[in-house]
Amino acid sequence: MLKPAIPLNEAQRLSSLQALKVLDTAAEERFDRITRLAARMFNVPMALVSLVDRDRQWFKSKQGIDACETGRDISFCGHAILTDGPLIVCDASAAPAFADNPLVVGAPHIRFYAGQPVHAPDGSRVRTLCLISPQPRQFSDDDRVQLAELGAMVDREFSVMQTATTDELTKLSNRRGFAEIAWHVLALCRRTSRPAKLAAIDIDRFKVINETLGRAEGDRVLRNFGMQLTVHFRSSDVVSRLGADEFCVLAGGATELEMIDTLERFAVSFARSGLAATHPRLSWSVGIVELGPTSPNSIDEVLRIADRNMRAPGKVRAPSEMTRVR
Repeated sequence: MLKPAIPLNEAQRLSSLQALKVLDTAAEERFDRITRLAARMFNVPMALVSLVDRDRQWFKSKQGIDACETGRDISFCGHAILTDGPLIVCDASAAPAFADNPLVVGAPHIRFYAGQPVHAPDGSRVRTLCLISPQPRQFSDDDRVQLAELGAMVDREFSVMQTATTDELTKLSNRRGFAEIAWHVLALCRRTSRPAKLAAIDIDRFKVINETLGRAEGDRVLRNFGMQLTVHFRSSDVVSRLGADEFCVLAGGATELEMIDTLERFAVSFARSGLAATHPRLSWSVGIVELGPTSPNSIDEVLRIADRNMRAPGKVRAPSEMTRVR
């Protein structure tokens, strides 16, 4: 079996994939519609929208298969993202690179595979639209054109989804995007009995900057503040701009000490930053909520609790003083 090679732009590709914030999210009709259409058009029992992560391929949409993911090392899609053109395998059992693949010799007994790479907004190949059948078959030039057209539909849906859930100024998740992602993060933490922490962060007296220095300078402050947040928090944490001067961080699996430590390091870095140098009176306030199994299901309610827990500008309380919501 030939394992998929690692693309030369792997670091950028994974960064682009994480920026989409769709891994491990629920199925959506916008993508299921395309995989149903693909299965019907090509008369195959299985069709997937597969995202190729660091060590796995995860299915955002799936028809005819129960698994949610497989290892990247045995994935066909890991090979498909290596070039812009489609990967066509007419009979995997007769192809040396795939004949002894566990997905060929065992369920789902792949014989035919056609995978069309699809892209992140920056052009990175992070996913595929693929067709799978346990029966060998040929794939014509017309078939390739139709598969490419369906792949372009997947590209457009991801682009529309990201536009609707991304803050245009800071490129962070907006309130809608945060709510969608947070629901899944909290559900996962509850299933696995892991903690979660939410920090609501407001820039103090931000209105004064817009009124005295202009909106362009206000926008620069927001962009830089959001960028500093993403630098200090983990890549798995959800950093969002909820609106105006309001930011939020949801840290799934983080302990009290980890959240406090990160916020303290952020406070020190912020005080030494160029942003603080040009705006020495700029400060920020934070309210923290610890989420447990019986925390409110409503993200808006959790945010309201965090807002009430706002503390003195630029300061973080010790772990024992954190407000907990069970």
